[in-house]
This record gives sequence, structure tokens and C-alpha cells, in this order.
Amino acid sequence: MPAAALVVAVVGAVVLLALTARAVPEQPVPVVTDDDLARDFTDEERAREKTFRRRVRPWGLAATALDVLVPTVLVLSGAVAAVVDATPGPWWVQALAGFLLLVIVTRLVTLPCGVVVRRVCLEVGLATGSWGRWVRDLLVGLALGLVLGGAATVGWVGAARFWPDAWWLPVALAAAVLVVAASFLFPVLVEPLFLRFAPMPEGALRDDLLSLAERDGVHVRDVLVADASRRTSALNAYVSGLGRTRRIVVHDTLLDRGADDEVRAVVAHELGHVVAHDVRTGTLLGALGAVVTVAASAVVLASATVLSWGHVTSVGEPAAVGLLVAGGAWLGLLTAPVQNAVSRRIERRADAHSFELADDPSTVARMQRTLAVTNLAPLRPPRLLHLWFGTHPTSPERIAAARAWAARSGDVVPDLVGGQDQPGASGARSST
Repeated sequence: MPAAALVVAVVGAVVLLALTARAVPEQPVPVVTDDDLARDFTDEERAREKTFRRRVRPWGLAATALDVLVPTVLVLSGAVAAVVDATPGPWWVQALAGFLLLVIVTRLVTLPCGVVVRRVCLEVGLATGSWGRWVRDLLVGLALGLVLGGAATVGWVGAARFWPDAWWLPVALAAAVLVVAASFLFPVLVEPLFLRFAPMPEGALRDDLLSLAERDGVHVRDVLVADASRRTSALNAYVSGLGRTRRIVVHDTLLDRGADDEVRAVVAHELGHVVAHDVRTGTLLGALGAVVTVAASAVVLASATVLSWGHVTSVGEPAAVGLLVAGGAWLGLLTAPVQNAVSRRIERRADAHSFELADDPSTVARMQRTLAVTNLAPLRPPRLLHLWFGTHPTSPERIAAARAWAARSGDVVPDLVGGQDQPGASGARSST
């Protein structure tokens, strides 16, 4: 067992947890009762969301399980090693062959789950666009995964071949650099592969959003509209990029189906991420996490038993890509509760910022209702699933937080069901 890697893994993990706790302090979680749900969502809306979740949740869970089980079976059965051994050419060609087997077989096995979920989303109006565009997006995503993942795993194996005793050092450094680079490059290189962007037309809303950013001390390069309606009816907006690449992006679905004051509330939340430096902090913590992960993997892969699971004797063998891919899948699944707990804290903090910046808790609450109803967000998900996979607080929790903030300010957020006389209500509910 490499002692240096063990020290880096343990010390790095402790530092990572301490920095995360300091950078993302705990936020209060409101208690939501059935009476609270009835105040803000009709019986029909709640029933529609439950029916939708019952139809798609089993398939989503099946895909999650298969993403881990398929590569595990391919590795333990010796299928990866067999394909690598049967592939002629240099070691890196053999490693790529093993990687391609893992990714393509896993995607094929999970494909029926995705097809069923899309069919249901089309039926309820959540998904839009042709099957051809869906397949195109699927293939583009697969190609990106093959190129980036293939380069990463082959580089990992290559490092182990050139530095058998200290391979984890250059791999950890490269992983950290790649995490940082991805934060800068994703908005300008990857997002345009799936969305088209156009400047928001001059007008009151654009001026209001830029003014909102200026009040927050956030410099944005532009306000863009993304053509999300070609793929979904879901509503969204976000602030993308770092430094000179930062821009406010509003989905056209939100412009078409949400009131301007609710668009403003969504952007106020997203600006909260910028003010709190969530992207920068997440990037730095992600880089440190990559170092810890690589160091920990060096400790695990020093075990002859673990290597035997992949039918290899060292990480420098091409078939070791199987252990890297399967191990990464298990790591992602097992660490999801911690990562998502941090994510929910971040989102609650951004919500609190939106209450302050928008200074209109009733609009923020209506915005959360609009998003929940239109996006068919889970209103009362099973607790374990929410703790494991929930990246955001539930919409009822976020509405309850708006009410609590309003109460502390001497304001009141009225019941949201039947509030057609509220400002912006008719536009907010056109999607229901």
C-alpha cells in the first residue's frame, strides 16, 4: 500500500470536508405538511405529479442501478479482459477497446429505460421535439463521453505504465487541472452543442435583469435566450460561465410561459450562486476532491485482491480500464448522498439570496409553484430517494422558506391555490 497516497487521501478528505462545511454552512430545512401542500397545489396537480413519478421513477432507478451493475459484471466476468486480449495493436488501442465495450454496452442496456421515460414525458407534455433530435442529443452526449472518458482512462493507464510506483501523482494533478478547465470551457464548448443562444431583445425585462445583476455587484457579459423549447417544456434560467464568459441565460420556455416578475425571481436565485461564488468554490472543491479520489484509488488498487477482480496484476495493464470505470460508477453512487446534501444547502442559500434581492417573497413563492407544476417536480418524494438523489430542496420546502422569510419581515405569502388575482398569476398558470 503506497503510504504517501494514503496520507494524501486521508488528510485531503478531512480538509475537503472542513472546507465544504465552512464554504457551504447548513441552512434551515422547513417542515412541510399535507396541509401546506393543499395550500399551494390543487388535488389535480398533486395527483398528476404522483402519477407521473409512479410511471418514471422505476425506470430511472433501474437505469441508475444498471449504470453500476453492467460495468461491474463486465469486469468481474472477464469480458473486458477478453476483449482487451483479443484486440491487436499497442496497449492504448487495447485500453480504448475495453473502455468502448464498457460504455457502449452500458448505454445499450440502459437505453430502454431512457426510451420509456421519454415516452411518458412526451405524453404529459414535458418533453418536446422529435425522436430524431433526441437520438442526436444522445449520440452527441455519448461521443463526448467516449472522447473525454477514453482520453482520461487511457491517460490513467499510461501514467501507471510510465510511473509504476508513483502514477497517482501525475494523475491527481491532471484530474485537478481538468476539473478547473471544464468550468471555463463547458459554457463555451459544450452548451452550444445542445442549445442555441440568441441575445435577449432590448426591452424592459432585459434592462431589469441587467439592473438586478448590477445591484448584486455581478458583471455579466450579456443576457441570452436559449431555445430549450425544441426539447422540453420545462422552465429554467441560470447564470453561466466564469469571468469574461459569464452571462445570464433564460430558457425561451420561461419567457413564453412565465410572468416577467417570476423570470426576475428565477434570475435573482441564480445570481445568488454567483454572489456566493458557488461555481468557483465548487470548482476548487471539485479539484481537491479529484486529488483525494485518485489518491484513495491508489490505495485500493494496491490490493492484489482488487486487481484480481479486473483480471489484471497492475494498473498499467490495458484491462485495468475496467476497474477504473466500474470503480468510478460505484464511487458516484455511494458518494451521491454527500454531494447532493451539499447541493441542497447551496440551493437553499441561493433561495435566501433571492428573497433579499427580489424583495418579493410572494413572487418567489409563485415562481416555485410555477416551476413545480410545469416541470412536474416531485412534491413529496420518498425520504431516502430525496436524501440520496435530490439535488434541490423540494418546491414545497422552498415555498415554506419564502413564507418563513416573509413572516420575519412582517409580510405574508398568501395561499397559492386559487390566487388568480395575484400579479402575474394568469401568466404563471398558463402551463397547467
